[in-house]
This record gives sequence, structure tokens and C-alpha cells, in this order.
Amino acid sequence: MNAKNDFPDGLARCGWVDTSAEYMAYHDTEWGRPQGDDRALFEQLCLEGFQSGLSWRTILNKRAAFRRAFAEFDPARVAKFGEKDIQALLADAGIVRHRGKIEAVINNAARALEMIDRERSLAAFFWRFEAPDGSPSTLGASTSEQSIALSKALKKLGWKFVGPTTVYAFMQSVGMVNDHTPDCHCHAPSNKARKGFLRPR
Repeated sequence: MNAKNDFPDGLARCGWVDTSAEYMAYHDTEWGRPQGDDRALFEQLCLEGFQSGLSWRTILNKRAAFRRAFAEFDPARVAKFGEKDIQALLADAGIVRHRGKIEAVINNAARALEMIDRERSLAAFFWRFEAPDGSPSTLGASTSEQSIALSKALKKLGWKFVGPTTVYAFMQSVGMVNDHTPDCHCHAPSNKARKGFLRPR
């Protein structure tokens, strides 16, 4: 898929981006840029799980509400959510009200705390599965060898809603692979950011 260049500022962007200011900003400043902050990584993986079966545009529109509802995606706080909290979330029209996905976030928060205790950070674990050269094996693919491996590893550790497609979308968004099309104006800046990123150990 080639980039589109029908945007108000004349810049070429990946074909999945629309012309709304919020979506362009997300594409230009977040998507594909390397992320090493544990809270941000946990949030993104949770949101990718909520996105399953929906459009990312829907999730982006609700991101502020998701953050409020899930205590800014602080794993230590979310892991303490109980049935009362679940009922409140199911009544919250600002988010995607899917019990299975809500319960998965709470479960994954507890698994995240275990991982942090064992690995010292989520970032140290996730970035082990980075694509060797940071490039997609097939542009436009929905999974990769690395996303399949990370999905299996997470499931083995008890994480939920982390299938290979969801995990690959996560890896794209946090810069573990540069999936900007070569003619997108963000492709080169994302490569530069990846080269300067200190991989967590």
C-alpha cells in the first residue's frame, strides 16, 4: 500500500490515516516511534486488545475516557479492580463495554506486575521480541514471526487478549517495527528515532 498525499498540509502519510487533526497527530508523533515507558506500553497493549474487531479510530476517540476509567493504566491500581469496578466500567458509555476485554485488562495488570518484579520492567521483556532490523517482513502484514512468538510467550504467562494480530498492532504502534510506508513522511524520522533509542535491558 502506498502513502496518500491528499492531506491539508500536503504531506504523504500511510494509507490508513484520515484527514482529522487528531488522527494525523497520532500517526505523525506516536505511531511507530519507539516507546520504553512501562505505563505507556501497558496502556497501548490494553487499547490494542479493545480495538480487536473495531477500528483504531474508535479507540483513539475514546482514549481519554479509557485512561480515566482505568486509572491512567497504572497496573498496580488496575490489578486491584473488583466486581464493583467491573460493573461501573460496563456502565461507562465512554469506553468499549465488553466484559471479556475489561476483565482481560484487570488480569493483565496483575500479570504485568509479576513481569516487572521478575524482569525489572515490561519494556525489557517486550523489546526482546523486536524485529531484527526493525523492518516488517511484509509491508501490510497483520502478524509477524516476532508477534507470534511474543503472543505465545504472553499467553504462557497468563495474559489475555494478546493474539498475534493484536500483538503485531502493538509492536507497530510502539516502534518495535517501522511499518510506515517508505513514501510516508514519517518513515525516515521513525527510523532515526529507532536508531537513537536505548533498548531497555
